[in-house]
Amino acid sequence: MDMNRQEWKEKAAEMSGVPKDVAMGLPILTITGTDELCVENYRGITEYTDQIIRLQTRCGQIKIGGRKLEIIYYTNDEMMIHGHIRTIEYQT
Repeated sequence: MDMNRQEWKEKAAEMSGVPKDVAMGLPILTITGTDELCVENYRGITEYTDQIIRLQTRCGQIKIGGRKLEIIYYTNDEMMIHGHIRTIEYQT
């Protein structure tokens, strides 16, 4: 049932011209170089150290690894991370 619902949402987004991130609440990651990452459409912070930041999203978790990681600011739907970003992993 969930797969059918997911497929239906994707097709509806394509047919209507609405971007998938809006229609399905998918996360948007914008990385600038290796020291700045903006994350949109996240649900919460599940782990936060200076080496790992793990975020919950609708489609799973995102794990950011690096050195001297710091959350500069966050709102209900956007977050800015600074530090030396080495890895970004999607975990479903």
